[in-house]
Amino acid sequence: MFSFFKKFSENRRRKMYDEQKRQLATGEPKNWLVLAQSEDTNPEILYYLADKGDADVRRAVANNRATPLQASSLLAQDRDGDVRLVLAERLLKLLPTLTPERHSQIYAFTVQALGMLAQDEMLQIRRALTTALSDYAYAPPQLAVRLANDLAREVAEPILRFCVALKDEDLLDIISGYSAPWVVVAVANRESVSPRVADAVVGTGDAEATTALVKNPGARLSTEALQTIVDRAKDHPEWHQPVAMRKELSTELARQMIGFVDKAVLEVLEKRSDFDAAARKQISDMVGRRLSYLHDMPEGETPEQRAIRYIKTGKMTHDVLADALAWNENDFVMFGLAHFAKVHPQIVKRIVETVTPKPLVALCWRAKLPMRFCIELQQRLAKIPLKDVMYAKGGTEYPMSVDEIKWQMEFFGITD
Repeated sequence: MFSFFKKFSENRRRKMYDEQKRQLATGEPKNWLVLAQSEDTNPEILYYLADKGDADVRRAVANNRATPLQASSLLAQDRDGDVRLVLAERLLKLLPTLTPERHSQIYAFTVQALGMLAQDEMLQIRRALTTALSDYAYAPPQLAVRLANDLAREVAEPILRFCVALKDEDLLDIISGYSAPWVVVAVANRESVSPRVADAVVGTGDAEATTALVKNPGARLSTEALQTIVDRAKDHPEWHQPVAMRKELSTELARQMIGFVDKAVLEVLEKRSDFDAAARKQISDMVGRRLSYLHDMPEGETPEQRAIRYIKTGKMTHDVLADALAWNENDFVMFGLAHFAKVHPQIVKRIVETVTPKPLVALCWRAKLPMRFCIELQQRLAKIPLKDVMYAKGGTEYPMSVDEIKWQMEFFGITD
């Protein structure tokens, strides 16, 4: 019985195929269109029609679920844009049902054709791909990268912002060669931004992208990135509040922010419950002290005159230097350094202008300043690049020997 039905089915298919070949041989467009629209049409005939049919026929072939995917590459290069658009829509519907492991050949044909369509001259086609793939978890990575590098914002931006198929390496490559600011802003707004990618975003120096990054709760910021942001934040008030609320913000960086943020942000820093009690007290004390320093600036008084007044009244302390540094009162800081190190202010100026760490570290040692504050002076006063900054040995100790320090001082004519 089974063999009977099998033979009957084979005969029926053979008759259908013969009839389809007869319709094909007529060359009549209406017959070809019927063949192109039917899911019962033999795949070989559909492949032939994909190449030889008119535009209406080729559109029908592109939309036919029975059309073999081997024809997709041919249709993806079709001269008619509507054919290519129909093909794109069909392949995008098919893609979520495929996996590389279970449908390796079919998947490969699909991805190959979509890759060709991702370079299509028609913006509508590339936008269709982006719309479907931006929030699709299993978008083919090579296709996502191609769309992310598209010059059209409406194509690339959704992929850059939402597509999880993009890896860190892809994002880093895109950032390194970005052609428009919106590219970096889109990356900064991703639901999850790794420290490596966040570093690259900050490294571009783009203010809008950095604003997006510090406001993004899904971005993880390294200490180095936060330090760079805090260093630049004085010129960007819009960063102050979100930076003050970042969970990665250390007490050291919070202390640096105290000198230039407004009262509302100071209150945020004071109320940070994740800082320990000692840190909160220190921050509170610094807030009061730095506001007091800011208010003690008589109009017309020069930094040198203020330094002399502080020295005469006994108010010149290491803490006052830290307050002045926070407010970028660099000339006052240099006069204070000269006072504590017992050297002429011009020598301090020369040392600072070398933009090298060792002379300044030696000067700080001579001035009996804490090494932690010396790190701030290297970064904020002398503008020494972060990679060249000398850090404390063992957390608090100066990283140079006494002989090295003396040699540095002698180089600037200080021998006592």
